[in-house]
Amino acid sequence: MARSRQEWPSLSPFLWLAGVVLVLYFTRAVLIPLALALTLSFLLMPMVMWLQRLHLRRGLAVAIAVLVFAAAIGGMCWVVAGQLLQVANDLPRYRENIHSKIEALHLPQQSALGRAVESVEEIDLDFSAAPSAKGEASSAQSGAQVLKGPLARTQPALPVQVVQPPATGLSYVREMLEPVFVPLGTAVMVLIFTIFILIKREDLRDRFLRLAGVAQLHAMTLALDDAEQRISRYLALQLAVNACYGVCFGLGVFLIGIPNALLWGVIAGLFRIVPYVGALAASLFPFILALAVFHGWGPPLLVSLLFMLLDFFTSNVIEPWLYGVHTGISSLALLVTTVFWTMLWGWAGLVLAVPLTVCVIVLGRYVPRMSFLHVLLGDEKALSIEAQFYQRLLALDQEDARGIAQNSLKTNTLVGTYDRVLIPALALAEQDRHRGALDERRESFIYLSVSEIVSELALYRPEEIAAKPRKLMAGWRSKRSDLRPAQRDATPLPSATRVFCFAASDQADGIISSMLAQLLERSGHGVISLPVESSLEEILQLFTPEPQDVICISALPPFAFAQAASLCQRVRLHLPEIRVLAGVWGFTGEANKAQQRFGSARPDAIVATLAQAVEQIGEWRSQMEEANANVAQTERAGLPNV
Repeated sequence: MARSRQEWPSLSPFLWLAGVVLVLYFTRAVLIPLALALTLSFLLMPMVMWLQRLHLRRGLAVAIAVLVFAAAIGGMCWVVAGQLLQVANDLPRYRENIHSKIEALHLPQQSALGRAVESVEEIDLDFSAAPSAKGEASSAQSGAQVLKGPLARTQPALPVQVVQPPATGLSYVREMLEPVFVPLGTAVMVLIFTIFILIKREDLRDRFLRLAGVAQLHAMTLALDDAEQRISRYLALQLAVNACYGVCFGLGVFLIGIPNALLWGVIAGLFRIVPYVGALAASLFPFILALAVFHGWGPPLLVSLLFMLLDFFTSNVIEPWLYGVHTGISSLALLVTTVFWTMLWGWAGLVLAVPLTVCVIVLGRYVPRMSFLHVLLGDEKALSIEAQFYQRLLALDQEDARGIAQNSLKTNTLVGTYDRVLIPALALAEQDRHRGALDERRESFIYLSVSEIVSELALYRPEEIAAKPRKLMAGWRSKRSDLRPAQRDATPLPSATRVFCFAASDQADGIISSMLAQLLERSGHGVISLPVESSLEEILQLFTPEPQDVICISALPPFAFAQAASLCQRVRLHLPEIRVLAGVWGFTGEANKAQQRFGSARPDAIVATLAQAVEQIGEWRSQMEEANANVAQTERAGLPNV
């Protein structure tokens, strides 16, 4: 019982979702007009607000916007109806051409494919003839037995035929008017709902916020604003894109020479509302008409080529550039949700698939219990780059992990790749290791793989990559003369200050310490990177740190402060004058509060990233060089003139 009570909160979002789906299905007669009205209100709201800025009252602005939209729809329907009647009247003229095209599609009997089709048809006739012959023989035998009986009749049995009663006048009128009045009634309901939603927009918003509760006021306000902006912008941009697509398609069809080009342009623009299949369905009509009108195959192929070029350019260039980031829906999720809404609501779900899915994604973004909807349907990356890197290492796939690190170098510097990818991935590994969720095999593989990747990245030279285009532009001799000074300037002079890189405790700290040593060597510092097993006493015996040197302590959470504080206390005990830099990697708090956690043995500076560590050591080096220069200048000024 206790287990079932614990599982109930995790199952409650799915139960709520199942209940909502059932409500959407059984109340679709009311919800479909309401959803269409909400979508239409999102489309007309910018026009209403623009009219209100012209000092018109809300009611008058709504009336003008609705009348403009109704006039546009009515004019479009008038043009489409007139063009369709013209196409229907012209079809008898193309009958002979259609018949010749069908005859041309028949396979010649002399070809191998034609003979194969003929053989299959003969086998099918043999199989279908055997049961019929058997049935005729059995029926004849039974008829003979019946005729031999004493009550035999010479008249054959009459077949039974069910005759429908003649339709009355009212039923005939109802059957004739039902296909017209049902969509007309839906359109009237949508128009009425749209007018009331536009007029009572603020009141409906406040009622919805009150229904959600005062505690959710901030989240639901953000959700409403986000949904309204996404849907309004998407609908406006889609209207513009579809209109331009229809104009271009109609113009192309006109240039090909297909009749009624205006009709096919309007249909192409309207059908693109349906994702993926709308544009293809719209191109089939002029393709079939091209087959009927022209004798050759050139115009139909030109229609297909026109559709492919327009659809490819619009879907892959225009739409991602205009509103690809505004909807927030992944391509696969859009396909799945389109099928879902179509099965749930029919043609209305097909038209409203994108706005409804946007609402679902916004709900998942701002309602924590429904966050799985945003993860499943949204276009944002499900895993961050450091999580992808760590997941590939958990899967024992070093090649993919290396590829992720190398791809990060295309947009980040080497120190940025370390700070944003490798160190956070090691932090995730350390958390799993301390929880006992990481077995020894994967632990050793992760640390060994990261060490190898860091060693390979030591050969990374961004200046060489930047110089590759110049290699192609200029000759080898001129390239050498151009690059040698740049390479000499890019390599810093070595410093007298030595930097000792210590690992606080475990192998992850040692890997990050080697990263820091690698970056410091690139900056021209003299670096001594110490292994994890080495102790401070051994370092004091082998090397003699001087006051101008720097000791860097590398510590990775979750137990970074305790380990770093212990090592820093030992350093202060043996080397009180040396500068100490504590790297608590990934720490997001304040540096002053972090130094207080070290107690009396505080380090001179605390950093959270490798970039900060390199910058801090560079500042100390500059200060030391400046102080040495001042001392040398003072000594020279005190010497007697010769």
